[in-house]
Amino acid sequence: MKQLNLFIELIRLKKPIGFMLLFWPCAWGLTVAYNFQDDLSKYIFYLILFFLGSVLMRSAGCIINDIFDRDIDKKVTRTKERPIASGQISVKSGLFYSASLCLLALMVLLNFNKLTIIVALGSMPLAFLYPLIKRYTYWPQLFLGFTFNYGLILGWICIRNNLDVTPIVFYLGAIFWTLGFDTIYGFQDMKDDEIIGIKSTSIKFKNNPKNFLSLCYLIFIASLITVGILMKFNLVYFVFLLFPIIHLLFYQIYNLKTESEKNCLNVFKSNNFLGLIVFLNIIIGKLIF
Repeated sequence: MKQLNLFIELIRLKKPIGFMLLFWPCAWGLTVAYNFQDDLSKYIFYLILFFLGSVLMRSAGCIINDIFDRDIDKKVTRTKERPIASGQISVKSGLFYSASLCLLALMVLLNFNKLTIIVALGSMPLAFLYPLIKRYTYWPQLFLGFTFNYGLILGWICIRNNLDVTPIVFYLGAIFWTLGFDTIYGFQDMKDDEIIGIKSTSIKFKNNPKNFLSLCYLIFIASLITVGILMKFNLVYFVFLLFPIIHLLFYQIYNLKTESEKNCLNVFKSNNFLGLIVFLNIIIGKLIF
């Protein structure tokens, strides 16, 4: 039972925000691409597959991150009790768990078309390079954006079997969404990171964070508008965009207190709700006439 609890802690299963932030872009891409006049069973099946894949890959990524960061995590208050950093799980066991999760994720992936499988496999290195990036650049959150939103491209390809300007625009915009919310997340560790020499956009823009975050979120909002135009969504979609706009610019940025770890965590977690809002709005844009 103790090993099971340690495994659950290792893959952050009790912190679903991580795999939900990986899942929402998949759901967005799938929903934008899908023709809802077709049989919905295929859509629901793919949605479930993307959810399972998000849980598995995020879990594997957490383990790899903890292996690379085990010496760093020991020096950070928030992470020093993680199973690998604290020595409760060995590196060898961590690698075994990660490999097993990746194998399960591959089994999920094989249910998609050939192009989706090829493109997904091409993204694998991104998932495991992130822990190294923050040692060399102040932009690891940008790299995470490329990684976390790759599912948006896959969601489109699994339906359309091609790549179009629409998912590319959406993908680029979503990268800045991730850049914004992960910068907010990084404020929790900023003091420790500065001491041990870890780089982040949280540190780089600590003197004017709200200006930087506003730019990130405005780019994301612009992508939502552009996608609506390209896909010829109905007027209701554009009216309902007010909800994510208000959430991003007022609830997140206006209320952000970078000196408060609790506030930063709450604002970060609210992006799960933001993901749901965008998802529902895409459905509304396609279904209501």
